[in-house]
Amino acid sequence: MRIVACIKAAPDDADITVGPDRSLDFTRAQPRIGAYDLNAIEAARQLADQVGAEVVGISVGAAEWDNTKLRKDALSRGLDSLVIVSGEPDADSFQTASLLAAAITELGECDLVLLGAGSSDRYAQQVGNQLGALLGRPTLNQVNAISLTDSGVRVERLLEDAEQVIDADLPTVISLTAGANVPRIAGMKDILAAGKKPVTQVSGQPVAATARLVSVLAPEQVDRRRQVVEGDPADTAAALAAFLKSL
Repeated sequence: MRIVACIKAAPDDADITVGPDRSLDFTRAQPRIGAYDLNAIEAARQLADQVGAEVVGISVGAAEWDNTKLRKDALSRGLDSLVIVSGEPDADSFQTASLLAAAITELGECDLVLLGAGSSDRYAQQVGNQLGALLGRPTLNQVNAISLTDSGVRVERLLEDAEQVIDADLPTVISLTAGANVPRIAGMKDILAAGKKPVTQVSGQPVAATARLVSVLAPEQVDRRRQVVEGDPADTAAALAAFLKSL
């Protein structure tokens, strides 16, 4: 059995600075694995350990993956190998899904494809569904829990007022929420072993963009109104409710 975890290297948002014109400066922001992608890696590793499966990480990227520390970070968290597909750094969701689909098809037998709910930088939540459509496989998103069954997988999805349980046959594509698991922290032994795991770089075929990025700006800063409501609890609650309704 082979499980693929699709991951993305995104700029560390802690080091992104905002200019006076609300533009974002990524100069100091080093690439790191997206927080949601860590859930995909963890789920893949847990399922693989149950049945003795192989876990392959696939990422669309370019120069960011030349970072040895980034590669070791990905491989130390549970991947057996890593495939890097060359692609445009600002690829839209369809371009990314197309390159991932081609790489997975080239990989050969693949029973389960796991993704995070969305990328840490854009969080469009579109790649998983588009990837499933391109591969022609059953696709489920917003999955909070996943387990293997005799015939496939069972997933749980938390809806607005209910919990949905679905059984799906393999192969399938699944996007996991942050609540699906707690990603492991790699130990020194894992980090040392990561340096010996295989990393393959492949060239992706160019795919025409389906969206155009107009701009990326930080939200406008709004000064606090500093309105204080005083009085007895009943009056202050009523005043607060009236204020919130007026917004």
